[in-house]
Amino acid sequence: MKLLDGRAMAAEIGRGVVDDVERLREAGRVPTLAVVLPGTDPAARSYVRVIERGAAKVGVRCVIHELSGDAADLVATVDRLAADDEVHGLMVQTPLPPGLSADDVGSRIPPHKDVDGMNPLSLGRLALGLPCFAPATAAAVLEILHRGGVKLAGVHAVVIGRSPVVGKPASLLLLAEDATVTICHSRTTDLLSVVHEADVVVAAVGRPKMIGKGFIRPGAVVIDVGTNVTEAGLVGDVDADAVASVAGALTPVPGGVGPVTTMLLLRNTTSAAAR
Repeated sequence: MKLLDGRAMAAEIGRGVVDDVERLREAGRVPTLAVVLPGTDPAARSYVRVIERGAAKVGVRCVIHELSGDAADLVATVDRLAADDEVHGLMVQTPLPPGLSADDVGSRIPPHKDVDGMNPLSLGRLALGLPCFAPATAAAVLEILHRGGVKLAGVHAVVIGRSPVVGKPASLLLLAEDATVTICHSRTTDLLSVVHEADVVVAAVGRPKMIGKGFIRPGAVVIDVGTNVTEAGLVGDVDADAVASVAGALTPVPGGVGPVTTMLLLRNTTSAAAR
């Protein structure tokens, strides 16, 4: 089985981002990512710190805006950063304060700054095949497949999960690569049989080790998007130990999709700064 090493891929992407940052700085522009942290959720805070550390490594200026959890304060902050020409990328970390939806907040982020694809307009443009920033986690799935040398045209890809953050955009990105895409969810009948037909499996359900050996056909490529905190530590949606004996390739958790996602956010920021 081939291990799809997200850390190594992220490092390679990062070297390109460093080059982009140097060119921008020579032109007098400092690529800047603003990250809004609405509350005190420990997992959200931890993830934001990962982005901050990654930004420091590649030279992207990353400014964290830590808020109290007040909805009005969040909206005002997003509006201010959206209008700030010194901010090139803008993302809002979830969970959001009560009374605000992702659509409410995302629609306030200008598409040209929407480096994590939160604005509904970005998802619409993605569906139409128009230029946009896709949600970074979904984009990381495709980045890993490309860098792993996985053929996508004509293959059967099954995406387990239909969230607007991963499942739906990942399906659209796979479709744009001429894959034949099936989306599975909690109401899918005989999930195991459907997934077992896949050449490429993308697991994004948020249930630890839900996808076992019986789901995977021999030689299939498995992308595990899950990050589930358990007593045993961080695990994915795939039972990696069980699946390893049948899969042709597999992303580890941790060290798979996560590092690539972070680096794509930073690459998107430099792309936004270059416009």
